[in-house]
Amino acid sequence: MQRNFIYEAARRFIQAYARLMLRLDIHKHADLPAGPALFAANHPSATDPFLIHLLGRMSVLITANAFAFPIFGAILRGGGQIAVEPGGDALEQAAGLLRSGRSVGIFPEGTFSPQTGGFGQPRSGAARLALATGVPVVPVGIHLPRERSLRIASTLTGRQTVGYWYLHGPYALTVGQPLRFSGDPEDRGRVTAATQTIMERIQSLARESEYRMSARPPAT
Repeated sequence: MQRNFIYEAARRFIQAYARLMLRLDIHKHADLPAGPALFAANHPSATDPFLIHLLGRMSVLITANAFAFPIFGAILRGGGQIAVEPGGDALEQAAGLLRSGRSVGIFPEGTFSPQTGGFGQPRSGAARLALATGVPVVPVGIHLPRERSLRIASTLTGRQTVGYWYLHGPYALTVGQPLRFSGDPEDRGRVTAATQTIMERIQSLARESEYRMSARPPAT
């Protein structure tokens, strides 16, 4: 795969930022699969699409609003990230990347997890991608103290959008065993079942992250 220098520079920045600003706690139940994979995670903060790159090189589906910001949007585009907008072709782009050998990250809730806690209803994109491409799904459960997120509103896109940015503090990820699915991505029943399986596993892993975080002694 051709090396993307914008992506590599951005990933090094994310790694450095995480070391300096976050108390990372990453646990993996298994080695990551060889070859392309679909990383599927819950979405408690706007920082998640960037920190998920700590798990490996990938293109992540990110709201198109983020691409509207000058410089920041250019870095996202140059780094091979995928803009998600209503009526767009984000899933087709993601499927093409998976088939070409690149991993992809997706947040099945489609938007932020409720800031009061818990999880949103999953959408079917992750399941349809897994069925269409045959790549393994790597479930990821994220936990962070949501009360520490910074709420930032913007009207850059012409309408108000709100992001919950988590800038420093403890951040836990638990990476689960890869899941594999087969069948017709147009089979509604199969898609629904796969969606439920993926989200249930993400929820279990996020609770594991929460338990591990609560068991850690406070920083001194």
